[in-house]
Amino acid sequence: MKYYIISGERSGDLHASNLIKSLKAKDLNATFRGMGGDYSKKQGQELLVHYEDVALMGFLEVVLGFRKVLKYLSLVKNDILNYKPDVVILVDYGGFNMKIAKFASDENFSVHYYIPPKVWAWNQKRALKIKKYVDRVYCILPFEVEFFINFQVNATYVGNPLLDELKEFKPHDFFHQKNELSYQPIIALLPGSRKQELTNMMNVMISLVKDFPNAQFVVAGVKNLPENLYQPAIDAGIKVVFDQTYDILHHANAAIVTSGTATLETALFRIPQVVVYKTSSLSYAIAKKLIRVPYISLVNLIAGREVVKELIQSDFNREMISEELNKILGNNIYRGMMLQGYDDIKNKIGENQASSTTADLIWESINT
Repeated sequence: MKYYIISGERSGDLHASNLIKSLKAKDLNATFRGMGGDYSKKQGQELLVHYEDVALMGFLEVVLGFRKVLKYLSLVKNDILNYKPDVVILVDYGGFNMKIAKFASDENFSVHYYIPPKVWAWNQKRALKIKKYVDRVYCILPFEVEFFINFQVNATYVGNPLLDELKEFKPHDFFHQKNELSYQPIIALLPGSRKQELTNMMNVMISLVKDFPNAQFVVAGVKNLPENLYQPAIDAGIKVVFDQTYDILHHANAAIVTSGTATLETALFRIPQVVVYKTSSLSYAIAKKLIRVPYISLVNLIAGREVVKELIQSDFNREMISEELNKILGNNIYRGMMLQGYDDIKNKIGENQASSTTADLIWESINT
């Protein structure tokens, strides 16, 4: 079978790579092409486009980069027509992939969506477009299926792919020595995996160092971003450890986490956290009018209540983060309630292996 897979950022690329691995185990003649990143390429996907060439975030940034997006949309559409895949698999990356879904459906390709757009959060009528253009949807958040069923979308909960990653993780025996860290308590800083996130988050995060002299702050860096973006942390005497996020979380006592997939990863490691986020004033103003859910972190959304504190936009400041960190580190009852919330979340997620479950369903669908 010929599979055309599109992912558009680091986390999506990682989940796409695991799906490719599972599909290869079922289909010995499988070939893969599309848009993704280094993880998918390593698993054998032929990349027409690397997602870094397209990466945009925030409403204002997307508007300003619209021509760039149109260029890559056109490239991908033409490539799908030339490749003639048996199935088009879209992974996350809603804005771009929903345009591809319409195109591929109009051209009579089978369209499957793994990690669908968060249409339950804003502009819920987009679910009608998913119903129209997507043959099957594979959800990774347990509450999504009920939402999609209300719109008669063919949706299945397959488990969360982060569990697959955690099962594969083995902590480094000499993590501290390898990274020249002391044995002081670690406060992990997870500023995100996009350039704009680092630009918006880093300075406030590193301003906290003086408030916690008995701890060491460690930044979870990613090598797909220019190292100079982490220079402010290095100048402040903070250690930046690249591509070892799980090891950092394994050893951390607390974490400050930019909203995104990392909040759920941190919860699954049972590390108390403060969730933070800041974007441009225009992007935030637009989002505030559109968003229809009470929380931004996956932790609170899955729990259906506030398990972790979210400090957004103007609340994202040294004083409020410092206050929350002190409660996490110094109040055992507060810390324990957060950890209990994490356990509730894990029970809701279940034990399914998302990648292999999704691969089974895709294989079954295209062979019937």
